[in-house]
Amino acid sequence: MLAQLLQPEVQELIRTRNLRALRDVLVEWEPPEIAGLIDQLPSPDDVAVFRLLPRELATEVFEYLSTEKQEELIEALAREKDWLAQLLNELSDDDRTALLEELPGPVAQRLLNMLAPEEREVAIKLLGYPEDSVGRLMTTEYVAVRPHWTVQQALDHIRRYGKDSETLNVIYVVDDNWRLLDDLRIRELLLADPDTKIEELMDGRFVALKATDDQETAVQVFRDYDRVALPVTDTEGVLLGIVTIDDVLDVAEEEATEDIQKIGGMEALEEPYISASLGTLIKKRARWLVFLFLSEMFTATAMGRFEHEIARAVVLALFVPLIISSGGNSGSQAATLIIRAMAVGEITLRDWWRVMRREILSGLALGTILGAIGFLRVSVWQLAGIFDYGPYWYLIALTIFLALIGVVLWGTLIGSMLPFLLRRLGLDPAVSSAPFVATLVDVSGITIYFEVARFILTGTLL
Repeated sequence: MLAQLLQPEVQELIRTRNLRALRDVLVEWEPPEIAGLIDQLPSPDDVAVFRLLPRELATEVFEYLSTEKQEELIEALAREKDWLAQLLNELSDDDRTALLEELPGPVAQRLLNMLAPEEREVAIKLLGYPEDSVGRLMTTEYVAVRPHWTVQQALDHIRRYGKDSETLNVIYVVDDNWRLLDDLRIRELLLADPDTKIEELMDGRFVALKATDDQETAVQVFRDYDRVALPVTDTEGVLLGIVTIDDVLDVAEEEATEDIQKIGGMEALEEPYISASLGTLIKKRARWLVFLFLSEMFTATAMGRFEHEIARAVVLALFVPLIISSGGNSGSQAATLIIRAMAVGEITLRDWWRVMRREILSGLALGTILGAIGFLRVSVWQLAGIFDYGPYWYLIALTIFLALIGVVLWGTLIGSMLPFLLRRLGLDPAVSSAPFVATLVDVSGITIYFEVARFILTGTLL
């Protein structure tokens, strides 16, 4: 908000080359505010502002910039190799990894060559972990202590090396082979007697992630244990690094965005909407729209099966949109509820029968409510003289009533069970998007509707 309000003033300072005043203004801002300003500035104003910042502040600001803006700045500063090399060396491990994995191979390799040997070794190691694994999120910047140290020794160690740590909220206890033994809140050290041994503060209870775990696992663990940082170990329990809550929140946002886009009936975007090209947007949306369009053709095919019934009782066609939309809506509701419940860990594959029982009751109740409204609609219109449904209007009303119960129940079951089926097959449940469920229910809903009509109206209208 501050960046938006002051952007015209900043651009005026740039235009008049009043760089000293601009620098004095910016150093009073918080890094996220400066990053917000730079993200909004056009080139080359964004480079000019970033270049003005003190080096330490520039490093902090860079970590808050969008990936697209980071890439633009890297390209613009490519000629200033010394300045760029120092910036890259000072970036936290996880932020540097996130930047490098988004860059084209040759560019990433050129930046890797700018790093100091020890930093290059860490960067290559982190990039070697599978994509979307916890290893890509972790940083090696943490503080570890030994169990035989005193609290005073540990505090002295923290003062000496803590400035380079990603966070000091939690201190990790390791043995001589760097196996993780425990984690201690900094509060415990500050309140303990200086002569107390670290091992006396340990309880041996800690939560750790594996470097090969999926990033979604990290999101769930952070949510379950309410942590700001978690240690990352290998399969033998050796401490490799830590993952902090800021990186996990970014993952959670990306996963939620991807699920929402899939639920909306499109492929997930790998970049922000405003940055995506028109061709990318069309491609991501067209595939699902074509698939859904072709699927909807089965609806016409299903109606063709009942051409005779429609010809004899044209009035039935009036309620086709009402019937199929009710089934699609109920299915979309159920699918959205189950997909979200799976995403946050509220339900697992083992809960499918429990969910089915609940959705059967829900579907019957919702279908009865909508069916009763449909029955009343036909009755009121007939008795009030608004529309004449003929001498068998009460049978038409009954058909609508029963058909809605069947279609809504079926839609609810399809919408709730399809995510379980996809998860069982190892696919993303979000693929059972609302439009996809609606299309399935449209086709089957037509069949249910006309079969109910055939059963009730045979001998009268049919």
